[in-house]
Amino acid sequence: MSFPERRLRRTRHSPAMRRLVRESHLVPSQLVLPMFVREGLSEPAPIGSMPGVVQHTLDSLRTAAVEAAEARIGGLMLFGVPATRDACGSGADAEDGILNVATRAVAAEVGDELVVQTDLCLDEFTDHGHCGVLDARGRVDNDQTLRRYEAMALAQARAGSQLLGLSGMMDGQTAAVRAALDAEGFTDTGILAYAAKYAGAFYGPFREAVDSQLTGDRRTYQLDPANGREGVREAVTDVAEGADVVMVKPALPYLDVLAEVRRAVDVPVWAYQVSGEYAMIHAAGANGWIDGRAAMFEALLGIRRAGADAILTYAAVDAAGWLREQL
Repeated sequence: MSFPERRLRRTRHSPAMRRLVRESHLVPSQLVLPMFVREGLSEPAPIGSMPGVVQHTLDSLRTAAVEAAEARIGGLMLFGVPATRDACGSGADAEDGILNVATRAVAAEVGDELVVQTDLCLDEFTDHGHCGVLDARGRVDNDQTLRRYEAMALAQARAGSQLLGLSGMMDGQTAAVRAALDAEGFTDTGILAYAAKYAGAFYGPFREAVDSQLTGDRRTYQLDPANGREGVREAVTDVAEGADVVMVKPALPYLDVLAEVRRAVDVPVWAYQVSGEYAMIHAAGANGWIDGRAAMFEALLGIRRAGADAILTYAAVDAAGWLREQL
């Protein structure tokens, strides 16, 4: 074997050497756990398509939040599932709405130990399942939706959310929410803009988790899976409007977009390993087709390698445990 060829392999010959020259690293503080809380439950309800994930009661949510803090992950992203819905999603900004009640509970429990984050979108709260208010023709009204997002932002900030996850993909949402927060004195409340959120096929288990009422699709406001440059433009626009963090969602099918966004902006870039990605790995592992744990870890490393500074994943607490075992 010639000298150049042998040199390629010398840094792989032992576990210690491989650790020493490793280019990408994953630590628990780079992981964020999405969590669902459902109004009216008396005990946690398993989500069939997402093994290990449940719809929480308020009590079980507090317990799980403490476990997440003890695992030393970076944060929690809360989603609320209300008992009743209406056309404008009035439960989203109601003081006694399930998401705002849950946010107060979690912020009081672990708000000094990790970042409490909330999903800012109407889809869980509307009876039509869209991310915004509909006009007379049944289309999402962008500007009327922004007014609802402003109200949601203030409600979530008052409840103790430290980072608002703007996931609705409305034009101007970041600027509108930033202005509303600043006007009310919430200048320290951050914005996570779901900048490049694609209208794809990987959200099915999530829709079970939030009992989505959606019929049709969201292709008029989420991104076309064929478009990469458009995702970068969305991210750049959100940064200009005041986003503190930008997101690419889903993660694995859009690693090229993630890498380009990382190069284009100077704020933290996150990625969301969505429900379908999580469910596929679990299903294949359960059938013995792959090593599920190894595949999950490899997927998370791949997302980091592509440029994600942090990852939303339903495997956050499990992955934190795996990482501790490697120390």
